[in-house]
Amino acid sequence: MKGDIIWYNEDMKKIDVVIIGGGIAGMTAAIYVRRANKSVVVFEKNIYGGQIVETYAVENWPGEISISGADLSRKVEQQAKEFGVKFCDEEVLSVRKNGEREIAVETDEGEYYASSLIIAVGAEERKLGLPGEAEFAGRGISYCATCDGAFYKDKEVVVVGGGNTALNDALYLADIAKKVYLVHRRDTFRGDAVLVERLKAKENVEFILESRPIEFLGDQKLTGLKIAHIDGKEKVLEVPGVFMAVGKNPQTELVRELVDLDEKGYVVAGEDCHTSAEGIYVAGDCRTKEVRQLVTAASDGAVAATEACRNL
Repeated sequence: MKGDIIWYNEDMKKIDVVIIGGGIAGMTAAIYVRRANKSVVVFEKNIYGGQIVETYAVENWPGEISISGADLSRKVEQQAKEFGVKFCDEEVLSVRKNGEREIAVETDEGEYYASSLIIAVGAEERKLGLPGEAEFAGRGISYCATCDGAFYKDKEVVVVGGGNTALNDALYLADIAKKVYLVHRRDTFRGDAVLVERLKAKENVEFILESRPIEFLGDQKLTGLKIAHIDGKEKVLEVPGVFMAVGKNPQTELVRELVDLDEKGYVVAGEDCHTSAEGIYVAGDCRTKEVRQLVTAASDGAVAATEACRNL
């Protein structure tokens, strides 16, 4: 099994399991499919590993004290290839049910047929498109407080946002950082009042309301955030870290007509990773869930693959 790429029918491109998405969830799923001695192909039009590739250091992956996101992704990809996973850099254009027991996946280079499908397309952090945002992503700008908060122990940081994610991030960081500035564009928060009250009780948390970020500053790394108040006045918060919590966009448009989505566009599924459609499973950040971390993405991949192979 190890090292062999198995196709049921090379001409017809018939596969046991198709996986859309080559992040940690998708690659883990592929490894588990191959360990079950089934054929699998992973479609990823961008970078294998997903958003974690841009992370400077990962310190919450079991077995690694510290590793860059790029190195971690390469290790998982290499492991998958050692097990004979077939990777395709093709763009998936459409997915449809082809009868009760077959799923057709059309790419920009042809059509594939599978008995099971795993959706692992991820959820992209919402960006504001501000000057410096792309440059300092992973170099002072973070979209995950629980992932990167420990890097800012006893330092000053900013959290941008007004929903529950931003409030929870600020609470989490308040126990790590020297000071937390919470910047929100409105005069009230959209998140739960109980979380707001907990933050008010924190001596090292300062609310900066009716303000919005307008520019990220720095050289090789972030050194500050320029913000503008509703009255037009601008100022710079000199901090080494800014945590963005302005929402996520699940990349699920491709399967909108195939499976049930919640109001935010996430694929509805429980811990068994079953979707509303027979033979279709979901793994990773695009699934309805409370915790979105690398380790939970990998866990989803293992579960989804196990269930997908049972369907064969």
